[in-house]
Amino acid sequence: MKIYFNHPYHLVDYSPWPLTGAIGTMTLMTGMIKWFHNFNMNLMIIGYIIIILTMYQWWRDISRESMFQGKHTMMVVKGLRWGMILFIVSEIFFFISFFWAFFHSSLSPNIEIGSNWPPMGITSFNPFQIPLLNTIILISSGITVTWAHHALIENNYSQCTQSLLLTIMLGIYFTILQAYEYLEAPFTIADSIYGSTFFMATGFHGLHVMIGTMFLIICFIRHLMKHFSMNHHFGFEAAAWYWHFVDVVWLFLYISIYWWGN
Repeated sequence: MKIYFNHPYHLVDYSPWPLTGAIGTMTLMTGMIKWFHNFNMNLMIIGYIIIILTMYQWWRDISRESMFQGKHTMMVVKGLRWGMILFIVSEIFFFISFFWAFFHSSLSPNIEIGSNWPPMGITSFNPFQIPLLNTIILISSGITVTWAHHALIENNYSQCTQSLLLTIMLGIYFTILQAYEYLEAPFTIADSIYGSTFFMATGFHGLHVMIGTMFLIICFIRHLMKHFSMNHHFGFEAAAWYWHFVDVVWLFLYISIYWWGN
């Protein structure tokens, strides 16, 4: 029988999930290389399955640690908060690299692209069509996720459910519009530095929107299962922080790449 003391340290049980996650990642990488060369996706699919199963079981164990085993003390939650803050800071620097590449190329366009920005032959998007709609959608989703957070703090179960579901729907709607915009794009990622910076920046942001939407869906399921309380809900708080980060990055993308860069 194990006895757990109320200490300020984050001591967790032995877990196989870091190992299986590493194996899944290696399998996925090897499978992608095999797919590129032999057009065979079997190994890549196995890698995806291992990673998805690892994610489910790892998150399940963390939920059990926080909800039922009482291991997430005040000091542990403080450490988790700092971990999430530092993770978001690393993500900010990740996007700074794309903005750096964009402004480096656009503020002083070289002769290979006609000394012009956008480069000669590139028809850019109208910033007041789908990009503006997507901006309104993401700002609205930032409002609804804040509404959900305040409803949770006030122990208002129904309002938290409604606003969180609305946030998820807005995130999915944004992704659909982004996919439609890509399908209708008059240029590709291979069209000079403009296409490269545009699709790398907006594409990785779209990936982060999908990750954030999955994050919120997991929180929605946990909320329905009564995992969160008005005093103990860091999992949801971390998802809200991540979603606000995605919102702010999109505002910078819209202003610099869609509007100013047009």
